[in-house]
Amino acid sequence: MAVALHERGAFTWTEWAAALALEIKAAQAAGDPDTGETYYHHWFAALEKLVAAKSLASNAELAGRRDQWDRAARATPHGQPIELSNDPESARPGPL
Repeated sequence: MAVALHERGAFTWTEWAAALALEIKAAQAAGDPDTGETYYHHWFAALEKLVAAKSLASNAELAGRRDQWDRAARATPHGQPIELSNDPESARPGPL
């Protein structure tokens, strides 16, 4: 995602590196032992914050999409690709 957004000109690599470094420093200040196990959590948090800061998506939109992926993952049989179409709530008809 970060590569695709960079290639589309959403942000520079300098901006990305700064956002990721800020996220890691904040986690360390909050007690993260920085063993490498949480790196991708910081990576994802930095990407979400950068996307929101650039007004590419709102925090509410990001949270909604995160929930969709979570539901889709839970509904997907083991070994199958996770797709948003697997989200059981997305399949529900909307209000009339």
